Amino acid sequence: MIIDTIQNAHKYASVHPLFAKAFEYIKSTDLANAEVGKSDIAEGLKAIISNKKGMTAAESIAKFECHNNNIDIQLCVKGEETIAWKPREKCVSQKGEYNPEKDVLFYDDAPDMYFQLTDGQFAIFFPEDVHAPMIGGDAEIKKLVIKVKI
Repeated sequence: MIIDTIQNAHKYASVHPLFAKAFEYIKSTDLANAEVGKSDIAEGLKAIISNKKGMTAAESIAKFECHNNNIDIQLCVKGEETIAWKPREKCVSQKGEYNPEKDVLFYDDAPDMYFQLTDGQFAIFFPEDVHAPMIGGDAEIKKLVIKVKI
């Protein structure tokens, strides 16, 4: 997992061949006024923009997730979002089967830690990062998730 601000995004361009394009999309898009929805950025890159009320920790952790075929770049556009995290290697209680169509696997484990993102901060979740985003109570959170195909 990586946590940083968008001003430092250039430092991660070499981590994956598609990261440079993903961060270029972030810098060139007026995210504050971007419409909610899904779009293709390029081959292997999808953007999902949402603007909704945060969940309770219990609601989010009920969908404690990881992905096998995608890396998530999750950027807080506006608001304050708390995210739960635990390394996949420490998770022992798988919840259901892996869904290859949605590229998601859920766990019923307790997170090891929580952290917050605010405007212009992002987290990168690799397949080994189990995460539960959008914890924020009643406050609105606008965020961008970029799905990066591995």
